[in-house]
Amino acid sequence: MVELAETQAQAVISPAAADRPERGRLELLITERNGKSIASRQFHQGALRVLRPHYLDESGQVCYVMVNPGGAYLGADLFTVEVEVGAGAKLLLTTQSATKIYRTPGSFAEQRMTLRLGEQAQLELSPDQLIAYREACYRQNTHIMLRPSSSLVMAEVITPGWSPDGASFRYEELRLRNEIWVEGQDGAQLLVLDNLLIRPPLGDVTGMGFMEGFSHLGSLMVVDARVDQSLADELHALTAGYDAYTGVSLTAKTSGTMGLILRSLSNSTGELNQLLGACTGLLRNRWYGQAPLNLRKY
Repeated sequence: MVELAETQAQAVISPAAADRPERGRLELLITERNGKSIASRQFHQGALRVLRPHYLDESGQVCYVMVNPGGAYLGADLFTVEVEVGAGAKLLLTTQSATKIYRTPGSFAEQRMTLRLGEQAQLELSPDQLIAYREACYRQNTHIMLRPSSSLVMAEVITPGWSPDGASFRYEELRLRNEIWVEGQDGAQLLVLDNLLIRPPLGDVTGMGFMEGFSHLGSLMVVDARVDQSLADELHALTAGYDAYTGVSLTAKTSGTMGLILRSLSNSTGELNQLLGACTGLLRNRWYGQAPLNLRKY
């Protein structure tokens, strides 16, 4: 599904979603101090919070884990996340467990995320899988503003949840919208407008031309000045050893930086996690001199 870009750098919020109360809010400001990234500001309210920070290696990158004590998203729930990574700071943001969307009678559940990256800031967004259960309706709006020297890596897996009759795709709708802007000398320019919409009741989403017979979807978005066709070809070749159907595309260069989008279809969450982990591991090693992620959550 294709949408036209907005003229202003802000996410579109439907009238039905504009006035709903927040179930949870999280705010983080990450800054660099003496080669180490720290939280200069941290705020949480309601059913969102973070665990204490971890440093997984000697790079100075800080790792924060988002937690939803309620365990799931329900009808009319709204969760808001605002994260700023200051100049030269490095953040790895993940979740404690899968994001579960249960039945949402009356109105959809929603997450609004705003991310801002400063000069030479580095952000890795690596949540656990998103699971949509029977009669679930969910919208996720992510608005990102970064600089030409920023580095962004986002990975995500979507999987249908269990249903009593054993059938897949019993959820009603999933809409994931990513909007990425580059703030250069000439102002903010739109780099990526990615709008993924899945509505199983409207037809067989596993058919040809959509999910190609697969049930799980993995996505990787990368924005960095070092992205080019050679990297896209290398990542695509890397995915050949996995039981998945994968495609890679590039954006146009904007203000000296470029975006890469990888989409992969499979029937296994584990397979997609390994595939995306291999891709992000290559980037971590080559660009940042870091080892592949091993968060050891389970």
